[in-house]
Amino acid sequence: MPRAFPKEFRDDVVAIARRREASFAQIAKDFGISESCVQRWVKIAEVDDGIKPGVSSTEHAELREAKKRIRLLEQENEVLRRAAAYLSQGVLRSPK
Repeated sequence: MPRAFPKEFRDDVVAIARRREASFAQIAKDFGISESCVQRWVKIAEVDDGIKPGVSSTEHAELREAKKRIRLLEQENEVLRRAAAYLSQGVLRSPK
């Protein structure tokens, strides 16, 4: 699993990369990270700032949380559906 870098560190790398004073490879070497990491951080920052189209980090986090909530609600609904089916069987079988 990749190392997590502090937001301030990522912001500094992105700011330097956006100035285009050095190549991504040189920036990556100077900061001790991979070139693809620098490219990805710059791409994410450009989407977040509205420079490029795409789903921002905030929207992505909201979507992920919404999907988790939907999955949980679907599981709860399934449990309730099965419980109702089980309990209705008992009502149908009870003597009158």
